[in-house]
Amino acid sequence: QVQLVESGGGQVQAGGSLRLSCATSGRTGTSYSVSWFRQAPGKEREFVAGIATVGTTRYVESLKGRSTISRDNAKNMVFLQMNSLKPEDTAKYYCALSTAGRFVALSATEYRYWGQGTQVFVSS
Repeated sequence: QVQLVESGGGQVQAGGSLRLSCATSGRTGTSYSVSWFRQAPGKEREFVAGIATVGTTRYVESLKGRSTISRDNAKNMVFLQMNSLKPEDTAKYYCALSTAGRFVALSATEYRYWGQGTQVFVSS
């Protein structure tokens, strides 16, 4: 069984920063990718950023240049640093794990394991 626990969400003003954390545990194996998705009320869940086993990263266009995803394999942690936040970044953020560790998939259907999410609210 694999567990994912997100933390680091909260409320910030536009232009502020947040660092989201995702703690993974259980039988993840040594090759897996982890991505962040977000879902705003009334909208579909969308890919935000992901990182593969070897460190390859992908970002949604709207967050390129404003965010950095990283992972600490020794601590089984993945982080998403988001800067220059905008009100449109408001959503519930989820981390998800795929055992296809060589690449970062953009579709949520590729991820078998999900956390419960952490809320991000950006005020204008």
